[in-house]
Amino acid sequence: MCGIIGIVGKEQVADRLVDGLRRMEYRGYDSAGVCMVEDGHLVRRRAEGKLNNLVVELARNPASGLIGIAHTRWATHGAPTTSNAHPHATDEVALVHNGIIENFKPLREALIARGRNFESETDTEVVAHLVSEQVEAGLSPQDAVKAVLPQLRGAFALAIAFRQHDDMLIGARLGSPLVVGYGEGETYLGSDALALAPLTQKITYLEEGDWVVITRDGAQIFDVDDNPVQRPVVASGATAAAIEKGNYRHFMQKEIFEQPVVVAQTLRSYLRRVEQTVALPQIDFDLASVNRVTIVACGTSFYAGMVAKYWFEQFARLPVDIDVASEFRYRDPVLEPGGLALFISQSGETADTLAALRHCKQAGQTIAVVVNVPTSSMAREADLLLPTHAGPEIGVASTKAFTCQLAVLAALAAHLAVKRGRLNREEEAAIVEQLVETPACLNAALAHDEEIAGMAHLIAPARDVLYLGRGPDYPLALEGALKLKEISYIHAEGYASGEMKHGPIALIDEAVPVIVLAPSGPLFEKTVSNMQEVRARGGKVVLISDAEGIAEAGEGCLATIEMPKVHPLIAPLVYAVPVQLLAYHVAVAKGTDVDQPRNLAKSVTVE
Repeated sequence: MCGIIGIVGKEQVADRLVDGLRRMEYRGYDSAGVCMVEDGHLVRRRAEGKLNNLVVELARNPASGLIGIAHTRWATHGAPTTSNAHPHATDEVALVHNGIIENFKPLREALIARGRNFESETDTEVVAHLVSEQVEAGLSPQDAVKAVLPQLRGAFALAIAFRQHDDMLIGARLGSPLVVGYGEGETYLGSDALALAPLTQKITYLEEGDWVVITRDGAQIFDVDDNPVQRPVVASGATAAAIEKGNYRHFMQKEIFEQPVVVAQTLRSYLRRVEQTVALPQIDFDLASVNRVTIVACGTSFYAGMVAKYWFEQFARLPVDIDVASEFRYRDPVLEPGGLALFISQSGETADTLAALRHCKQAGQTIAVVVNVPTSSMAREADLLLPTHAGPEIGVASTKAFTCQLAVLAALAAHLAVKRGRLNREEEAAIVEQLVETPACLNAALAHDEEIAGMAHLIAPARDVLYLGRGPDYPLALEGALKLKEISYIHAEGYASGEMKHGPIALIDEAVPVIVLAPSGPLFEKTVSNMQEVRARGGKVVLISDAEGIAEAGEGCLATIEMPKVHPLIAPLVYAVPVQLLAYHVAVAKGTDVDQPRNLAKSVTVE
């Protein structure tokens, strides 16, 4: 994840901004920049590569000022060049941004039509021009930001500086974290409290939709409706763990709610919005020549691979084998020349998966890796590295890493389909548009958090829970059952809906809740039939579907959870949210250790 820091200070801020960026290097980045306001000018310095390159640039071209903003950026939308690095600026404003502006393309086109000139490929620069237009028209900074925020769709944390105001910054957040820090005669903005730790221990976590004006005297916070509000000032805490958890009860909860942002950041690495194409990192082999894909993973990553099997075969018409890593080598699989072996791992260090990777490499397979740690062993040994940008995942039960893996795999499926001539230009553009909508759909799914929390008590007393799904929702049923087992210790199993009558239906009685994942569509009628089989035997059904599905089949359910209507391609990402939230709230209701469940470790580094 990218990093933000802003300072309204009483002393020079350049060195402290750079120090704040250093504290966020763990997030990963490939460019950095700062901008100070000095004597009615915006003084900006940027550099691609490591932070030391920015330090060299500042030594060569010093920049002074008592107020400034700074940013570390992962190259997502646009290459890691100086022109794409933050801060982005016009003559009047400069800003830094975490997240994604999903509707940047029509906004950009309208701005260009009005005569605005762009220097970067990023979505962020659109916001700078929108705010600048308002300021140039005579609005105050506050009114300019108030006018622009409702135009933005997506997830963002913003820190904005104004040329004519050397005593003020404005911040805003929607779906991406931003904190305010309070010092003696100084005030700060940061993407997390860790960036501000050397400056202050007094912080405020902005809530969803908040925007804030900070000056040397403090902060004025406004809610999503532009009403002045008070948010609590808290101690940031002495440990990194306390800092990073923010105002969430558990890391798992925090990581569930980070998904719109991190999925957006991940997709931006693989989608070219202007061209409406999918692009992978530079490779030295021909993907079109791949004749078979072998997917190997463990646990939640394995279920991501199961979803990918549906996608690869449906879109690219490419045959796929999939194995759990712990079994793969021992069945002595047949690995034919020309095959692509795809490994999926959050840590990149999972022992079973790493051993399977090396086995495939010795067998002459081309190696691709979907991994969240780009410096890991798997990443270093891959022919094709496909990084996710989930950021550090502390909770043992994987959440945001899973949806980021799905995002990468969906993009890979589309790219393979294009390379194999199975998608034309128009079809590829349509898929890109669907993928771009994913973060907004994740936000819509998260809006049902309180509703899901309110029904957790219906599931918590159960000894056994079944999950059902068809097509790509079958792996989601497996993942939902795994999540519930991992953190609530309730026995749970996932099944393909049509398999109920082949044995598992014997388990159904009034004490067994059945969670059904069933977006409306071609398979929905068959799933409704399976639900009726459950009800006929006294089973209690919890239906997760869209409004159309719930209207058709929701009567008589123990509970329903409404999801947005989405394209089948992105349904697995969206439906991951309710199964994660349900497991989380059931575990909280049972009082288990959500972040560190018994007997489990984050990364399994032994076979």
